[in-house]
Amino acid sequence: MMSDRTIGILGLGIFGSSVLTALAKQDMNIIAIDDHAERINQFEPVLARGVVGDITDEELHKHFNGVPNQKIIQYMKNNQATKEDIDYYSKLKEKYYRQFCKEDQATFHLVEGSYDYFKQLKDQKIPFTIASASIKENIDFFVESFHLDKWMKVDDIIYDNGTYQNKIAMFKDAALKLNVNIKDCLIVEDSKSGIENAYQAGCRQIIVVNSANNKKEYEKMPGVIKVIDDFKELL
Repeated sequence: MMSDRTIGILGLGIFGSSVLTALAKQDMNIIAIDDHAERINQFEPVLARGVVGDITDEELHKHFNGVPNQKIIQYMKNNQATKEDIDYYSKLKEKYYRQFCKEDQATFHLVEGSYDYFKQLKDQKIPFTIASASIKENIDFFVESFHLDKWMKVDDIIYDNGTYQNKIAMFKDAALKLNVNIKDCLIVEDSKSGIENAYQAGCRQIIVVNSANNKKEYEKMPGVIKVIDDFKELL
């Protein structure tokens, strides 16, 4: 009997194949997309469907990176996702995300210089917080893992509570939490959609962490004043 749960995996690289291996032990149908036929063939026995293809950078940027889970899930299910679907897949997606973070200690850390930058902001009495497309469980995980409560008020953190359509409103709510006009805020982002949302929210001082090695493109985007590799560049 086929499961009534279906999940899609975009890309079967190191991370994607690890997710697939874990999901294969669960009672669900798995659809995988990868541009290498040999990877699809490798996992064919556990796939409900394997597609040799690719997702465009534009599609990834518009529908996945820095986007609240409900929007991602609706896109994946052609806007037919129920509230139960969104809740289930959102929690499942982030559960595996946290699991793989724990297993990959070599890369699971804040950007270099973060703690020194936090200290500088606190010493100068500059209020700051986080506006994230992550769900509450992930925020709690990050706070515990990186001791963020030492640097900021956890109650001020804005996260995906299921009511946000994008990060525009999140940035505005974060500014309200800090009692600061959004035009006076400096926002640090690491995705194209996040940069665009920050600008649309009214911010004109955006710093980008170049995690995607896309510095030239980031520098051309409205509102971007600096692209950095780590926070030591801001000290």
